Amino acid sequence: MSKKHNQHSGTRILIIPILSFLGFLVLSSFLIVLIIIYCHRRKITKRERNASTETNNLDFLHIMNFDGKIFYEKIMEATEGFDSKYYLREGAYGVVYRADLPTGQIVAVKKIPSSREDEIVNIVLFEREIEALQNVLHRNIVKFYGFCSHAQHCFLVYEFIERGSLRTILMYDRASELGWDKRINMVQAIANALSYMHHDCFPPLIHRDLTSTNILLDANFEAHVSDFDTARLLRPDSTNWTATAGTIGYIPPVVVLEIIMGKHPGNYVSLVFSSSQSELQTPLKDVLDQRLLPPTNWHAQNVISVVALALACLRTNSQLRPTMTQ
Repeated sequence: MSKKHNQHSGTRILIIPILSFLGFLVLSSFLIVLIIIYCHRRKITKRERNASTETNNLDFLHIMNFDGKIFYEKIMEATEGFDSKYYLREGAYGVVYRADLPTGQIVAVKKIPSSREDEIVNIVLFEREIEALQNVLHRNIVKFYGFCSHAQHCFLVYEFIERGSLRTILMYDRASELGWDKRINMVQAIANALSYMHHDCFPPLIHRDLTSTNILLDANFEAHVSDFDTARLLRPDSTNWTATAGTIGYIPPVVVLEIIMGKHPGNYVSLVFSSSQSELQTPLKDVLDQRLLPPTNWHAQNVISVVALALACLRTNSQLRPTMTQ
């Protein structure tokens, strides 16, 4: 009897740790399953949240895929009804404001004037800029995100370019930040943008108001062409003559000279073409931006080439001007 009792006691003692261990395994497995389910759900929630944010961002920024009411309200909210504290600059046909969107992105918003006297002209320019830019995509042309035509306000939304206009930088002492390498790169960027508009867009696009005011510089001083309200699309099935438009005293070669000289060339161009080579005694170094040290070596060769090319583009005889690809 005593022997049987000892056997039952031994069996009971053995079963208790086994059951405890099995209970621990079950509980551990259950906790692991809960943790896996929690992590999985968290990933799904995060993915859905990111997808929702990206969708809202794309809907907001894409010209064809946004809710017009939300689009308008977000811009009005970001600019506080176009408050002057968000003012960036004034273009030929509109005032540009900064807008910080809820997504964290910053955009530039061009508000079109709404005076009754110029209403028809402003609508034409508004539509012309939309037509010109909706199919344009080039790294040196400001990206066009969308537009809104509202009873109270009409505006266009663009990529925000950090440093503002080339003219503003050249006018003030900040011009020393623009070394010869940066200026040569700017000329190349502007030429690339114009070549793209003239030869790679269909139909071809003519800017017609290229000035240092609508050349914008990003954080790396790379140039971006903006303000296409006077631009014109060249129709392949019609004769294309464009009337003089834009800012008086400005055409692309003049902008190039302004970049090199640090100021508008003024009478220098007329002096060059009104004087014979023997009479023109102005050395090239005297027309360079005096706030910089004279260029040397590679920079000097490139600056000379740029000035010579700009002057060649200003020849009155169009047959003597270089082509866009040259």
